[in-house]
Formats: sequence, C-alpha cells, structure tokens
Amino acid sequence: MLGSKNKNTHFDTFISNKTEFEGDLKFSGGLHVDGRIKGNIIADDQSGALVRVSETASVEGEIRVPNVIINGHVTGNVYCSQHIELAKKAMVNGDVHYTMMEMVMGAQVNGNLLFTGEEGGKKGRKREPGLAEAPLELAETKSK
Repeated sequence: MLGSKNKNTHFDTFISNKTEFEGDLKFSGGLHVDGRIKGNIIADDQSGALVRVSETASVEGEIRVPNVIINGHVTGNVYCSQHIELAKKAMVNGDVHYTMMEMVMGAQVNGNLLFTGEEGGKKGRKREPGLAEAPLELAETKSK
C-alpha cells in the first residue's frame, strides 16, 4: 500500500487534530490531515502530490489530488488521477473516481466507484460497487 510500504513519504504540510480549516486548500508535495477541513483539497494532477486523511480527520468537500490515502471521514467526491488507498477506518460519503485503488477490509464507500483510467479504451466507465468485471467472452460462456 502507498502509505504502509513507502516509509520515506515526506509531508510538507500538517493539519493537526486541534485545527479546523475552512476554505479551499491548494497544495503540492505532501499533506497530512489529522484535523477537520471544511472545503476542497486540490493539487495539480501532474504534481504527484499526496494527501493522507488520518483516522482522526474529517473532510467536508471534494478531494482532487493525484495520490490519496484515507483512513478517516470524507463527505464529498474524491478524484484521484494516480493512486488511492482506502484504509480500514475510511468512510467516504460520495463518489470515488480512481485510476488505481487499494481498499482494505473495513473501508466504506457510500457512493459510486468510478474507474477513470484507460483500460481497453473504456474511459470513465461506471462499475457496480464490489463487483469484478469479467471479459465479455467469459461472461457469455458462463451464462450458457
């Protein structure tokens, strides 16, 4: 997992659990959130930026960051262009738009999981939450 395997992750900005921030937050590099944010969290898609929402944190707003680790509460849509990790205590109330995802048992998404990366020319195709997609030929063979 992005958070657990990469011990060299550097966080330039830290929002402590005693902090409440209101407004849009634009950043680059690494952002670690233990507190509460009421607003959108935004980083440029080409920046390689990473936001970590810890188990004590909550975000009310959209997250638009290339790399995301969530172990707290997010109320709003999440747009992740590179990698998202939903840890054990993650609770997302909104849609998750992803290219590559890791989801640990216990994580919750109350919304849609929307694959936005390139896969066989099917960009932005909506998938049913929790269901793996079988190739069309295999699915037809099994139904006969």
